[in-house]
Amino acid sequence: HSDCCRLLFKMFSSYYKVGDPCPGLPYKGGTFHAYLPDNRNGQKTAMLLKKAFEQGLTFQIKFLNGEGRVTWGHIPHKTSLYGGKARNGYPDAQYLQDVCTVL
Repeated sequence: HSDCCRLLFKMFSSYYKVGDPCPGLPYKGGTFHAYLPDNRNGQKTAMLLKKAFEQGLTFQIKFLNGEGRVTWGHIPHKTSLYGGKARNGYPDAQYLQDVCTVL
């Protein structure tokens, strides 16, 4: 879609730090993609998402099958251009309003 812009997040593998829930345990990072409409509201939302990322609110670490892994947090992101709301994709006319309410 030429009317969408892609956000790219690269989260590196690391270890829990002192003060974290599991100091010294490793966790795996990953590459995450999200999409926003390339319009004024999409750009405003991108700025809010950037602030949330800078405050450490975008991702969380979850243990899956005994392994720590970076995953999306509680802020909804569109991870596909297709499939509608049910598949975290577009079309979803309410998405920008919904994500801004969460932010």
